Amino acid sequence: MSAAFRISPALWDKIHHFASFPQTGVSLQQMVLFGQHPSQGTLLKASQFLAEELPVRLAHRVKELDQLPHNLSDMPSIRKVKNWYAQSFEELINFPPVQLPQHLRQQLSATSQNIFLPDSTPNPSLTALQDHDHPLFNLSHNKSNPNGIGNIKLRVPLERRYYAKSSSIDWPPSVLDYNARFTRMLDAIKRRHDPTVTTVAQGVLEWKRSQNAKNIGLDMQAWLDRFYMSRIGIRFLIGQHVALNTQQPHKDYVGIICTKANVHDIVQEAIENARFVCEEHYAMLKGPPVQLICPPNLDFPYVPGHLSHICFELLKNSLRAVVDRFGHDADDGNQYPPIKVIVVEGKEDITIKITDEGGGIPRSAIPLIWTYMYTTMTGQSIDQDFQASDFQAPMAGFGYGLPLSRLYARYFGGDLRLISMEGYGTDVYIHLNRLSSSREPLP
Repeated sequence: MSAAFRISPALWDKIHHFASFPQTGVSLQQMVLFGQHPSQGTLLKASQFLAEELPVRLAHRVKELDQLPHNLSDMPSIRKVKNWYAQSFEELINFPPVQLPQHLRQQLSATSQNIFLPDSTPNPSLTALQDHDHPLFNLSHNKSNPNGIGNIKLRVPLERRYYAKSSSIDWPPSVLDYNARFTRMLDAIKRRHDPTVTTVAQGVLEWKRSQNAKNIGLDMQAWLDRFYMSRIGIRFLIGQHVALNTQQPHKDYVGIICTKANVHDIVQEAIENARFVCEEHYAMLKGPPVQLICPPNLDFPYVPGHLSHICFELLKNSLRAVVDRFGHDADDGNQYPPIKVIVVEGKEDITIKITDEGGGIPRSAIPLIWTYMYTTMTGQSIDQDFQASDFQAPMAGFGYGLPLSRLYARYFGGDLRLISMEGYGTDVYIHLNRLSSSREPLP
């Protein structure tokens, strides 16, 4: 099991070798085009791409987890996560490749040679941060060389490795078997890493206690941003591949990407879920009302789960702020000032504004709200056996809601901004990039 897993010297050599290659950023637009009409051949190409790409991404993280500053790498929970990543890396590189006859290998290669795919573009949420010297800005790719950074080794362009028009080829049963087995392995890897966010948070808590530190430094904050952004990308690629191989075709879905994600419906569901959690937490009959102002038919290509999680986390914050300010013994939720959610469609962005009258945040605390492990709740700790994934946290968790939500928004080229009026309330703006051609922001 993973608890007893140890990284051998031979495995370390392989990890360092794979970590010398750059990662390949993909865009939402490319993923939709790749998976629109999946045949066993396109799924095979996707499997082969992930069998090459995921070890590179995992190797970068294992190496980084082993070299963290301030002895953070020595914390038991951080070592546990490092071993999970190394074990998944080993499983991927040791997975036996499919054996194809020579004529099928040639056909598969030939079909991917002359395929036009739109280029992915630099992530706009990072370009906008250039003047602020944000640590994530340095994650954008070299514009003149998107497949290599500096002197790091070059890799074959993405479309040659991932995409093939192969519907006319009669694939042998071994391809179907390979795709099914590879998908099962990816699903097991994804489940292994479900508790990564909370386990890393536990590791940071262990470090804070060992150092008797109140806050984490900017270098640790920057690493957490990079690590969690990378995790979002890995889980997106795995989730997309598993969905393409296991879900029934749907006219509006390509894997986990909804080509017509209805913003109104997604936000409305997040509102209902957040209010339910609020009412359960405070043992209330009826929580503060939430008004949604949104065109009913506004849709765009997006991963509904990402948007739902972001809205749920922010609404939870607003509901808690309103209840804490006005008290939680009201018999009627309408005694609270309503939280307003306004959605507007622009040419570049769809913007969601969440406005509350929860008293706002002091200006001196604004920088802290983007810091991991910062929470206004006292006495919060993480259960050692807490296994929930990113967003299945209670009403107020361990200070990860806002910074993680911002990473999810930035992953597809959006952003998250907050403006507070102390003594009145807070406005949070979720910017969602409508132009789905932006490349993943990879470390």
